[in-house]
Amino acid sequence: MAFAAAAALAMLIGGPPTSAQSKGPETGLPLPRFVSLRAKEANIRTGPGTRYPVEWVYRRRFMPLEVIAEFDNWRRIRDWEGTEGWMHKSMLSGRRTALVTVKELKLRREPSEAAAAVAQLESGVIGTLLACSGAWCRIDVKGIEGWLPRAAFWGAYDKERIK
Repeated sequence: MAFAAAAALAMLIGGPPTSAQSKGPETGLPLPRFVSLRAKEANIRTGPGTRYPVEWVYRRRFMPLEVIAEFDNWRRIRDWEGTEGWMHKSMLSGRRTALVTVKELKLRREPSEAAAAVAQLESGVIGTLLACSGAWCRIDVKGIEGWLPRAAFWGAYDKERIK
């Protein structure tokens, strides 16, 4: 009985990504998966419901978040710093975004360190993730499209192919 309760709790709160992704019980979508913040402001709660206290408030529209568990209309999310909590699904979007995590970075015209730069990005910049293949991903930052090395941002899994 105690083992079953522990297994159910582990499934509810999620765990580290594995090579074989599981499916969310509410959506049938892969767990974990990346989404983005739809709202300009959204609460992260200690549990899946409005009766749980607000632990944090996000104020960064389009910030990438990782869904690691589902319960009814609530999604357990994790941000790029590892903060976890519960958010109502209406605050989230399937739009894929990327958060630059390195101090300074050139957005390249082609997927190569030797390619010409089209923009200079700083840590914290958010762009729309358009495609990923190999070590590079194409993103759009305020209408400027270019390529970033996958290791320079948060919002895509290693070796994940995005079309």
